[in-house]
Amino acid sequence: MDQPSGRSFMQVLCEKYSPENFPYRRGPGMGVHVPATPQGSPMKDRLNLPSVLVLNGCGITCAGDEKEIAAFCAHVSELDLSDNKLEDWHEVSKIVSNVPQLEFLNLSSNPLNLSVLERTCAGSFSGVRKLVLNNSKASWETVHTILQELPDLEELFLCLNDYETVSCPSICCHSLKLLHITDNNLQDWTEIRKLGVMFPSLDTLVLANNHLNAIEEPGDSLARLFPNLRSISLHKSGLQSWEDIDKLNSFPKLEEVRLLGIPLLQPYTTEERRKLVVARLPSVSKLNGSVVTDGEREDSERFFIRYYVDVPQEEVPFRYHELITKYGKLEPLAEVDLRPQSSAKVEVHFNDQVEEMSIRLDQTVAELKKQLKALVQLPTSNMLLYYFDHEAPFGPEEMKYSSRALHSFGIRDGDKIYVESKTK
Repeated sequence: MDQPSGRSFMQVLCEKYSPENFPYRRGPGMGVHVPATPQGSPMKDRLNLPSVLVLNGCGITCAGDEKEIAAFCAHVSELDLSDNKLEDWHEVSKIVSNVPQLEFLNLSSNPLNLSVLERTCAGSFSGVRKLVLNNSKASWETVHTILQELPDLEELFLCLNDYETVSCPSICCHSLKLLHITDNNLQDWTEIRKLGVMFPSLDTLVLANNHLNAIEEPGDSLARLFPNLRSISLHKSGLQSWEDIDKLNSFPKLEEVRLLGIPLLQPYTTEERRKLVVARLPSVSKLNGSVVTDGEREDSERFFIRYYVDVPQEEVPFRYHELITKYGKLEPLAEVDLRPQSSAKVEVHFNDQVEEMSIRLDQTVAELKKQLKALVQLPTSNMLLYYFDHEAPFGPEEMKYSSRALHSFGIRDGDKIYVESKTK
């Protein structure tokens, strides 16, 4: 049901966190904080506010009484205002400036592109460490203003903002460790490299669902652009060359990579995709969310050698030669048929007769006796069978149970079946 328009932050706060909707409780992990302040608000003693406020999708357009915000929210550290109707940065500033402990702020899916963020407003965000501006269509000018005024910003989310280019400011942001910029329209590496210039301390870069088609940068330059990058997601990018995968080795601290859904890997089987990528990225310890164990790495590297062993020399990747130095040349793996044997050629011994014959191993002892009836000229009721494994050390084994399947004896080609008469 749609919320009415024109509601203030304080109005929504009072409704949601009233004692009727959010009763005060005591117990481990359940504590809420009612700030004791001198402000004389009539609602002060009636609101039970946790330190994490979730006010998403409430139709908020403005701040409301700033003194009341200051009275109730002095302890608040996280604030989710996503999916509201905030379009004026001044109103956002009125809220945030009265939440002095705020570290996490989510402004996703608010139409904030309809107003200009001035530096005086952005200054009220100075303590925020994690900022989410997904689907806000925030301009790069707005982002630059925020970066100038948030000296401790560590995580920034700029997803679904329709960016086709990146605008690089004149001043770098050295505090940022994590950047989510998924689901945009960034196709050229010339735009991605600007992120390295803007955020030299970047630890995690999430580029999923962009259309990046190649990593067009020399390896030494990549190392300078992203010297601290530990994790990168290129999920559903447009990479089509193994050379792009090899270039990931140029990031000196890279440990984690996500590469699902890229065109390069589509022709390969699931096993080939993972093993070929693991073998090419010797320093990566986590691929697509799964830890690469030492055993998996060795298996992948050996698989890689065998995969390229018959490829023309001019097409063999450089990594192949590195792995040959490590393991030497490997013979192709022998193909082993693990399907159960369906028949066997055995020697049938009766009195002084020896007859070689093929028997089905899916039949029972009783059915075998019927097969032998014509050969040994004995009724099945008067027939004793013994199985002799030519490699077994314990002598013949009586086949006494009529319903037992022959394959359960482990009969193989060259074994022997002895037939005796009960009345002998």
